[in-house]
Amino acid sequence: MSRIYNFSAGPATMPDAVLEQIRRDIPDWQGTGMSVMEVSHRSKEFIGVAESAEERLRQLLEIPDNYSVLFLQGGATLQFAMVPLNLSAQGQTADYVQTGSWSAKAISEARKYCNVSVVADSADRNFTFVPAEDSWQRSDDAAYLHYCANETIAGVEFPYVPDVDDIPLVCDMSSTILSRPVDVSKFGVIYAGAQKNISIAGVTIVIVRNDLLDRGRDDTPSLLDYQIYAKSDSMVNTPPVFSWYVAGLVFEYLQQKGGLSAMAAVNERKAKKLYDAIDSSAFYSNPVQEDDRSWMNVPFILRDAALDQVFLIEASAAGLANLQGHRSVGGMRASIYNAMPESGVDALIDFMHEFERSKS
Repeated sequence: MSRIYNFSAGPATMPDAVLEQIRRDIPDWQGTGMSVMEVSHRSKEFIGVAESAEERLRQLLEIPDNYSVLFLQGGATLQFAMVPLNLSAQGQTADYVQTGSWSAKAISEARKYCNVSVVADSADRNFTFVPAEDSWQRSDDAAYLHYCANETIAGVEFPYVPDVDDIPLVCDMSSTILSRPVDVSKFGVIYAGAQKNISIAGVTIVIVRNDLLDRGRDDTPSLLDYQIYAKSDSMVNTPPVFSWYVAGLVFEYLQQKGGLSAMAAVNERKAKKLYDAIDSSAFYSNPVQEDDRSWMNVPFILRDAALDQVFLIEASAAGLANLQGHRSVGGMRASIYNAMPESGVDALIDFMHEFERSKS
């Protein structure tokens, strides 16, 4: 069976070259006579994989030396608890921006551990825009400010990095990490689940400024403590070795592609093509404010919702999979992460044009 175009929001499509390398490595990895899934995380072979993956990520993102890179488990969702446990004292206030489902979940979890102040909220317009920064009601003594750079479900993306002065800036970057260059020095903590632009599900990347590592509460469980992971090279217990290994392959692939500036050029072009196709049609529409549209997750609505299932069935038959919008919002959504080739976006646009012609 030939490969299809997989527009899933996550687990997302993987680069073909990486999949081929995995296939070669699975039965006999580096001449060990074992699968990469069988090699001990304490072995010198895997330690080499771990160190190489971290170094490649540091190079891609130009991570300063005063930051630690952690390879954790639990997905980005576990970070909703780890962030307040590691950065705030009990009873302290933390500022949060609510722009969609994932920031709302982060807020709900953080309320168990600290006083949450929602400084800006776009729920009144169904999470279709990013509130202007000059409208935020910031706290005077916040332990940190948290936001989600890209709301995967709503397709809303911050067009700027918030200015927080000396307060640690915390960002859920799960859907945008590695899609373009980022000035890591502006952040206290960046975290990202792997299953979109980094690897397969199972590993979570946390980039944390070293001066924040000693803020964890005394009663924070060991497996939720950033400092313990930093001191143990992320090997407090058996890490997600296979996901970590795949991440290293993806980092190498991105370097071979020219790095994040090269990826940004392609990603911006892919997104523009798709949004132009939507905006030029009376058959499709996108609800997100134009300046705040995501490069990575493009939701769109058909003029006649009765055609939704027909669209999905015919798209699948054409080799275009996982285009159904999130159950909470309906419609369609095309996730076009790094590994989605431009030819996949072109194929989707061609299908959309033909579907509109045949159903109008």
